[in-house]
Amino acid sequence: QVQLVQSGGGLVQAGGSLRLSCAASGRTFTTYTMGWFRQAPGKEREFAAAISRTGTTTYYADSVKGRFTISRDSGKSTVYLQMNSLKPEDTAVYYCSAGLTILGMQDARRYDYWGQGTQVTVSS
Repeated sequence: QVQLVQSGGGLVQAGGSLRLSCAASGRTFTTYTMGWFRQAPGKEREFAAAISRTGTTTYYADSVKGRFTISRDSGKSTVYLQMNSLKPEDTAVYYCSAGLTILGMQDARRYDYWGQGTQVTVSS
């Protein structure tokens, strides 16, 4: 079992920055691929970013590439999502996730554990 507790998020103007954090407890953090997904009102949950167990490989959705950075700190068992140049269309509830997958990191079905969700609102 893995418990994921998210922090960060909030309200920011377009062009601003936010950092989300997700602290993991339970099984060994380095066992898991970590991902960030988001869900806007009336839309399905979509992939934003993922990072491999060792942190050497990252994946991004085209919509966030070049603006968002995912990273992980094994010593703190925490994964981060640094979000820069935010746009109103980035407004959503953001979820961190953990899974044993090493393939298909963009697929939400590959993840076994989920954080509680954090609201990010970007005003124009």
